[in-house]
Amino acid sequence: QVQLVESGGGLVQPGGSLRLSCATSGFGFDYYALAWFRQAPGKEREGVLCMNSENITTYWTDSAKGRFTIARDNVKKTYYLQMNSLTPEDTAVYYCAIRGAQCLPRGFGSWGQGTQVTVSS
Repeated sequence: QVQLVESGGGLVQPGGSLRLSCATSGFGFDYYALAWFRQAPGKEREGVLCMNSENITTYWTDSAKGRFTIARDNVKKTYYLQMNSLTPEDTAVYYCAIRGAQCLPRGFGSWGQGTQVTVSS
């Protein structure tokens, strides 16, 4: 059974940093694309970025470039979203999700429960 469990969300001041974790189990971690999505209040869910099975990162949100990075630990079967220089516009529920090897915008069949990130002074 595939399981994805996010952690690390919380309240952070503008300009601050936060690292989210997604602990996984139940699938061949090394061979999957790992992604982060987010949904802000009153907005549709959007893809933020994704790392494919060859560790190539694709950014889906321009505002994340230069501020957010994704990393994976194949031993711990956990991946991370490092977020720097946070702004109030980054406030959202963040979700981890997986699909087959490539970072295509569709086809994410397994999702975590989400973790709230609030950027506010």
